[in-house]
Amino acid sequence: MNNIFVYCEIEGGKVADVSLELLTKGRELADALGCKLEALAIGHNLKGVETTLNEYGADVVYAADDASLAPYRTLPHTSIVCGVFEEEKPQIALFGATSLGRDLGPRVSSALHSGLTADCTSLVIGDHADTKGNEYKNLLYQIRPAFGGNIIATIINPDCRPQMATVREGVMRKEAAARKPALSVKQIDFKKYLKDIDMAVRIIDRHIEERKIDIKGAGVIVSGGYGVGSKENFSLLNDLAAVLGGEVGASRAAVDAGFAEHARQVGQTGVTVRPKLYIACGISGQIQHTAGMDQSAMIISINTDPEAPINKIADFTITGDLNAVIPKMIEYYKRNSK
Repeated sequence: MNNIFVYCEIEGGKVADVSLELLTKGRELADALGCKLEALAIGHNLKGVETTLNEYGADVVYAADDASLAPYRTLPHTSIVCGVFEEEKPQIALFGATSLGRDLGPRVSSALHSGLTADCTSLVIGDHADTKGNEYKNLLYQIRPAFGGNIIATIINPDCRPQMATVREGVMRKEAAARKPALSVKQIDFKKYLKDIDMAVRIIDRHIEERKIDIKGAGVIVSGGYGVGSKENFSLLNDLAAVLGGEVGASRAAVDAGFAEHARQVGQTGVTVRPKLYIACGISGQIQHTAGMDQSAMIISINTDPEAPINKIADFTITGDLNAVIPKMIEYYKRNSK
């Protein structure tokens, strides 16, 4: 039980961002453990995918390529992943906390009698000694908010393998490996893992609606909380975002109050973002929100409360009424921009 596996989500020949983020983290963990990083790709028309996976650090790519395997279906994918894991016995397995990963990960975990930590925000290698004097080396610390975000829990699984975790999109950075490892591609004889019942469901047609709002890739986000006061006041945020070439985000409290659409929600129950600039307007800064934006390159807080928790992580704080501050920011930017 040595290597690290990342299950890679692939749609239309393109690897999902969350899978590339997991490969980036997986490469870091594999280097710390001195083991190989292995990617598992299941779908159709996968030719060329191995090159992308290798660029993000995969030493080995296990590929199951067949028209019957795309699009994703629960039963055949579960059987193939379980079959590969039972043969290769990875010590760590990582999945994206997407609708697909949240369906597949628990099924694999249950079938293999392994633990699974959902929605991790950090993954670290470390040691552990229990109260009975047992010592464990090189465990995966699976770190995530718990109890409604009021504490940060570090979860370990010393006895069962693989140690499994799901990670939300945007939590980890996505970065090509500094050193591209020598690549080995292994074709999976997937039919030996399948049972007749696995192919009982047949997909006749699919309709995929593209996201109308996608703030995840925005370089600048102007985000508003309940302190903005109203849906009408959010127009100020839209104006500031427009002159900065950014997008508008919102806290859960603002979304629940009807100030903004759910697709703009940033935080533990929304989207995780890493913009170059994050301007938090009328946001108190509870951990449920900051868990989704604290990796921003620069954070500016605008708040009437100088003691607001958001100010502790902000690079710059402006204490004042956003209805007075934001128009001045817009005016200054227009006057001084080229």
